[in-house]
Amino acid sequence: MSSKDEEYLFSSFYEMIASHAARGGRKTALFLDKRKVSYGELLKLADTFATYLNNRGVGKGDNVALFLRNSIEYIVAIIGVSKLGAVSVPINTFLKSEELHYILEDCNAKMLIASAVHENTVREGTPESIKKSTIWEGELANIIGGDQLFSKALEFGGSVESRDLSLDDLALIFYTSGTTGKPKGAMLSYRNVFSNSIAGSKTIGVHSKDRAIVFLPMFHSFTLSIGVILMLYVKGSIVVIQSVQPFSNIFKQTLLKRVTLFFGIPDLYSALVKAKLPWYFMRFNAIRIFVSGASALQEKTLDAMGKKFKRTTLIEGYGLSEASPAVCVNIPGRTKVKSVGPPLQGYEIKIVDENLLEVPMGKIGDIITRGDNVMQGYLGKPEATAETVINGWLLTGDMGYVDEDDYLFIVDRKKDLIISKGINIYPREIEDVLDMYTGIKASAVIGVFDEQCDEIPIAYIELEEDVKEIQESEVKQYLKKHIANFKIPKHIYTIDELPKNATGKVLKRVLKKEVNRDKKTPC
Repeated sequence: MSSKDEEYLFSSFYEMIASHAARGGRKTALFLDKRKVSYGELLKLADTFATYLNNRGVGKGDNVALFLRNSIEYIVAIIGVSKLGAVSVPINTFLKSEELHYILEDCNAKMLIASAVHENTVREGTPESIKKSTIWEGELANIIGGDQLFSKALEFGGSVESRDLSLDDLALIFYTSGTTGKPKGAMLSYRNVFSNSIAGSKTIGVHSKDRAIVFLPMFHSFTLSIGVILMLYVKGSIVVIQSVQPFSNIFKQTLLKRVTLFFGIPDLYSALVKAKLPWYFMRFNAIRIFVSGASALQEKTLDAMGKKFKRTTLIEGYGLSEASPAVCVNIPGRTKVKSVGPPLQGYEIKIVDENLLEVPMGKIGDIITRGDNVMQGYLGKPEATAETVINGWLLTGDMGYVDEDDYLFIVDRKKDLIISKGINIYPREIEDVLDMYTGIKASAVIGVFDEQCDEIPIAYIELEEDVKEIQESEVKQYLKKHIANFKIPKHIYTIDELPKNATGKVLKRVLKKEVNRDKKTPC
């Protein structure tokens, strides 16, 4: 083991839980409503499930797909799978049957574990080859409300031995959202994921006394890596929320369970600043840090949160599934508006041109990153891997710049860049200004081609609930005061709701598809 490896305390998720259980197994690992699961109990549940999987033929290197809602079973499954040296494949439960089918076949899933609430999608989207290998949530033994959690495993007697694993063994496969073409499976090793745990705990100061609330879907890399694995790594506690409805339950559990770390997305914080929270929540909550990820945070939301929660810090981070996922995060007490912070400890970022040559500080370019967080590659796609990871550097597909303190400022996705008459237009710059306009809840700017085949910006705006109409001409007059004329959208359309994914990121490809539906020009 190298001196660098000595920084890593564990070689697998299972070893992590086993180590914690051996050093004080009564510490509560998981809360779900009135149920508590200690680290010792979590280990036993994982052992039982691993035995069951082993006797169903799951072994080292096999891929086990998870199509589950947030639950204690989700976490138990990942640890049990890890014990066997198998690989967990979290799948977005918002996917349709065809999309599920594609992923299951692409990763050659040995087994599927699914929630009954998704039964229709699963039955339609499961290949015949693994239909008989599907474990339903209802088959699991002794969970909440008398459900059975892995009881069948008890039929097999003693526990299976854990496999010897190294830091570079495969731990998770996260499928990208597939903005271009089919989704790709980002392969993450234990080194990749644990590097996020180590760097995150140092930067944010996460420790064993912290309690994090997890209501964002666990299939997302941000939630699973930062909200779950990081907390387990430091032997903290996780408050599991199965459903965001009713939303009031999130605040109830935050207060009752004395949550100190609150992981959310921009849409949630936008709603939070407008919510009329009871005085006792504002006075007695124990939150010390709000963390925002998955998509860009509006400046007005950051300002409003600071005014509303004076004892708490809201920090924004940046990452992508291919980076396990965290790359940068603002440092508590040293945050910068519109920045996603400096790289986490042990990681590097560079801003480069199209030839991958570093550009001067303050100049916009492509963001690349290097560190133990960079994925092993895309499953079964060596060419796509070679195009994305070059000499250890991950090409993020994002554009931005860094300042004198190495703080990163995201400008836009490279694929969203608009080139009008040879001039670069960054949609996010326009969106930031639009979002500050009174009555606009959120905006999205895309590039489309006009009759002369020149790309022009157009905007879609979503209005605040109490606003019925906004005049396009008034918005354009407002924009003229803040941005150059060539950046002003040719048209501004009001839309009931911007299309978004499960974590609140606007799906611009959906908007572009709608615009181009009846387009007849060859641009």
